[in-house]
Amino acid sequence: MSKSKQKTLLGRRGLMLVMSSPSGAGKTTIARELLGRDSEIAMSVSATTRPPRPGEVAGKDYFFVSEEEYQRMVSKGEFLEHAKVFDNYYGTPREPVEKILKSGNDVLFDVDWQGTQQLRENARDDLVSIFVLPPSTEELSRRLTERAQDSEDVVRKRMAKASDEMSHYIEYDYIIVNHEIDESVEQVQSILEAERMKRERLIGLHEFVECMREPK
Repeated sequence: MSKSKQKTLLGRRGLMLVMSSPSGAGKTTIARELLGRDSEIAMSVSATTRPPRPGEVAGKDYFFVSEEEYQRMVSKGEFLEHAKVFDNYYGTPREPVEKILKSGNDVLFDVDWQGTQQLRENARDDLVSIFVLPPSTEELSRRLTERAQDSEDVVRKRMAKASDEMSHYIEYDYIIVNHEIDESVEQVQSILEAERMKRERLIGLHEFVECMREPK
């Protein structure tokens, strides 16, 4: 069989890679590094009812919608996951994600355990989930404190919330303990490579094998 025919017969469906963690565990940094290293994965774009901030681009940073349009999308099941955060609504539109998956590329999600549960309910076959843990509670506290973005009171609240968030680790497919960013990114890449080769994600596999079994 020629290489061109092999390429025509065999492809793959993309996957949805979800990463969750308590604040300060390093998930956002890992995600940023992964997106810079891997051209086959893109960050999911959420819809939101909040107004654009300076410099934000519609369709790239967020899909900006009215509350009326948002509620219409919810009622029609057009979100893979959605939630109210403070006074605004957020959600991941299904259609753009599905388009990327059909093209053979992957989508990265930065959501909490509740968002992951919704994604699992709506797209289990496409979902690969990773929970990122800090090396220790002491290290998590140090990272939150050294970011110098929050007051001591906010850091204490984040630490208290982290305890609840970490209890949901059992709901995830993979666990990464983030000792060092480069090592953690490599671990995510290894997970991606293995998941991309899963039999159920390969398109045209039966035809590919049958073609090789044809009498010469």
